[in-house]
Amino acid sequence: MPSHGGKTVAQLSVLIQNGALDPVALAEETFIAIDSCKDQSIFVTLLEQRARAEAAASSKRVRDGRSLGLLDGIPVAWKDLFDIEGLATTAGSTVLKTSVPATRDADVVAALAGAGMVSIGRVNMSEFAFSGLGINPHYGTPQNPASTDGARLPGGSSSGSGVVVASGLVPVSIGTDTGGSVRIPAAFNGVVGYKATRGRYSMRGVFPLSKSLDSLGPLCHTVQDAVWIDAAMRGLVAPDIRRSSVEGLSLVVPETIVFDDAEAAVVSAFEAALKLLEKSGAKIRRQAFPAYAAIFELMDKYGPLVTAEAFVLHRERLAGPEAEGMDPRVVARTRLGETITLTGYIETLATREHLMAEFASSIGPGELVVSPTLPHVAPLTAPLLTDDELFVKTNARTLRNTLIGNFLDGCGVSIPCGADDAGMPVGLLLSGLPNGDEHLLSVALATEEAIR
Repeated sequence: MPSHGGKTVAQLSVLIQNGALDPVALAEETFIAIDSCKDQSIFVTLLEQRARAEAAASSKRVRDGRSLGLLDGIPVAWKDLFDIEGLATTAGSTVLKTSVPATRDADVVAALAGAGMVSIGRVNMSEFAFSGLGINPHYGTPQNPASTDGARLPGGSSSGSGVVVASGLVPVSIGTDTGGSVRIPAAFNGVVGYKATRGRYSMRGVFPLSKSLDSLGPLCHTVQDAVWIDAAMRGLVAPDIRRSSVEGLSLVVPETIVFDDAEAAVVSAFEAALKLLEKSGAKIRRQAFPAYAAIFELMDKYGPLVTAEAFVLHRERLAGPEAEGMDPRVVARTRLGETITLTGYIETLATREHLMAEFASSIGPGELVVSPTLPHVAPLTAPLLTDDELFVKTNARTLRNTLIGNFLDGCGVSIPCGADDAGMPVGLLLSGLPNGDEHLLSVALATEEAIR
């Protein structure tokens, strides 16, 4: 049986729709590949019975000439905080294993099932989605497949989602992004990650972290794949995104925060990508964004918004015996929210609205912000397992560039744009204003073509 690992959604779709690849065979091939994979920490739960039934139904539809569309028969993996009917939603934690099973799929799970996609399983993540690094002491830490010099971080919190695509096991995985949790693992693992504007998709049936910041999005091989998945997650039978052109495109490079302490190889790869865009006709300008600095000043003054909301969500759990079964680092970080006052929380929300308006007024019509997704490539994992101080410092640095987009309630796409001397991937991040997703994806299609 030929291997189809590493193929894009679009490549697999062509094979399935023309009858060259049976969805049942693809599903079986996928489970064989998962079983033989050296890294057994990628998946938390396999959905073999469900996947085989969905693949068989897809196979029959295609044979009968009534395919549901481009995604019929395509495998998909889910971050371990999407409800799957009949299963407890464990959110990367062992303390939820005995919780009540979900009585229905999360809305986006149902939406992709309605498009004919085959749910293979749920993948690993940072416990309760509260880390940008992807380390999980309960289920193991997925290994970054790009690394050749020892285990490196997968990125979090959608760690399994980044690794499962980069490893070629499934062509797409759906993650969540509260401070960078789609874009970080995408950049670390060398895949595409699209963080939609908060509210673009239904959040029903998705275990939360911070309702003011939580958003969803796919990790996949190409922007084209992300466009197809985005349409299906919104219940559309076909994409509604128009492909843009780089010619005449205006992009703004921030001079505030995002390059601070950036690795030379990251800056070099990013600047090389900018030159390719300019060669294709894009106009690049650079600008300071005081709003960026103000976000971190606000966090220093009142505490992070995500920490305040995470503490409220988990306060009873932290006060009871379940805390003993949680990752101590997640416990410690969540408990910091107890010190955030109501006044500080309300002030943060009010200032957020002001900064969003200030930022929106500081860029021109149709402009997008372009920056390195992260200031560094994926670090080695081992030093972070025993050094709490290094963990905290690395986590803050990893989340720094991406959390800006969440705080400003925007959308973003991370696209691979090169690698460092060790072969570790570097990501370029395109960021847009709230609800500017159509324009962002349109431009991202053209940008990817120019820089990859």
